Amino acid sequence: MRPRPPIKGRGVFSGTGLIIAGLAATTAALLFPLWSYAGRQDAVSANVLSAQTVTTPYGPLSAQDRDFVTKVRLAGLWELPAGELAERRGTTPAVRTAGQHLVDGHTSLDAHARTVATQLGVPLPNQPNAQQKQWLAALDAARGQDFDRRFAGILRLAHGRVFSLVAQVRAGTQNSLVRDLADDANTTVLDHIKILEATGYVDFATLSRELAASATPVPSPPVVDPGSAVPVTPSPDETYALPPATTSAPPRSSGP
Repeated sequence: MRPRPPIKGRGVFSGTGLIIAGLAATTAALLFPLWSYAGRQDAVSANVLSAQTVTTPYGPLSAQDRDFVTKVRLAGLWELPAGELAERRGTTPAVRTAGQHLVDGHTSLDAHARTVATQLGVPLPNQPNAQQKQWLAALDAARGQDFDRRFAGILRLAHGRVFSLVAQVRAGTQNSLVRDLADDANTTVLDHIKILEATGYVDFATLSRELAASATPVPSPPVVDPGSAVPVTPSPDETYALPPATTSAPPRSSGP
């Protein structure tokens, strides 16, 4: 028998298939290291985030949680004396009332933060930071309506900055003590925002620009298995006695 002649085009198609297969293999070889590197990077990031989270009887405590407890303490260290200044130097009843709200609110909130820090083993500062000391110095140097304007402007800006942080922590924390502190802080900060605005000295246009200029994205906390978290039931009548406060509120009369 005569051999069958080759089918026209088969060799062409076979060669093309080999070329395509070769290109695919080359592409896969080039991309695999990139995929592998990206996977390793994700794993490293996850490990770093997990390393910043510690286990407590009340649920995981993240770096953001610890930073929040510290910031609540710092707020009390300068806003409480700022409120005392407003009580003494405010030229209007509204400014003096705002000062009273700051003293009352941060006396309670600072005690709560110190108790939470004691239970979670979070070290706390005993002095305001450099920026807060500058704000206090500016208020201490002001008199008359200049004091009223500075007090309302500085304190409203500070509360506006912390308000978004409180919401971020409250939404993401897996620690029941921090969650309870965030609830307390949210109520206190919102009350102070409203009472400062009621003074009539808040310049909202300037406030908006300064808040926008200082806005920075807040990273999401790592997702960790809550494990055996101990629930905490918030109570508006609960008192926090440990440790002693660094600054005490002055005695006030029973009148309005």
